[in-house]
Amino acid sequence: MAAGRAELAVGCYGAKIRAPHALVMTFLFKSGSLREKLKAIAQATYTHSRNLACFVCTYKGLMALQSRLHGKNFQLHSFMAACVGGWLVFGENNHINSQINMYLLSRILFGLSRLAVEKGYIPEPKQDPFPVFAAVTWGIVLWLFEYHRQTLQPSLQSSMTYLYDDSNIWHDIADFLIYNKRSAPK
Repeated sequence: MAAGRAELAVGCYGAKIRAPHALVMTFLFKSGSLREKLKAIAQATYTHSRNLACFVCTYKGLMALQSRLHGKNFQLHSFMAACVGGWLVFGENNHINSQINMYLLSRILFGLSRLAVEKGYIPEPKQDPFPVFAAVTWGIVLWLFEYHRQTLQPSLQSSMTYLYDDSNIWHDIADFLIYNKRSAPK
């Protein structure tokens, strides 16, 4: 019973964070009828919610199994349970899993950097390194966008195309408020 409630809570959390994102991205960047857009939003929300719920249940189940087998939990147990869950649930290369995995990667890099300082592997920075991080991040992404666009994730390509290409052409205020890519005249 508790597992069902946990899965429901995780699914609701997934819906709460995915639905607004899917709504905005769909209405900004996807074409099609209102029905098709609403279906895409519902599908993205469902997939995100289901995947999070399945991952949490898989992870918790494997952690409980390892604890039972070894009498207690070890740090390796968390890593192994998450690897198995990640492979099974987030291993399919689709746009939802891609976004979630990339989101996690950025947080992991920050966390590993902080851990390296905390453990003394790298010295504590004398100045805030964030401005350098921001400069390098934006430098790399715009270089990739301008010269190797196909290597970027599709939703990032869409956003950047809107910001750096489509914004060069303006017809009226509707371009700014709605969408600035007009259909070709017939």
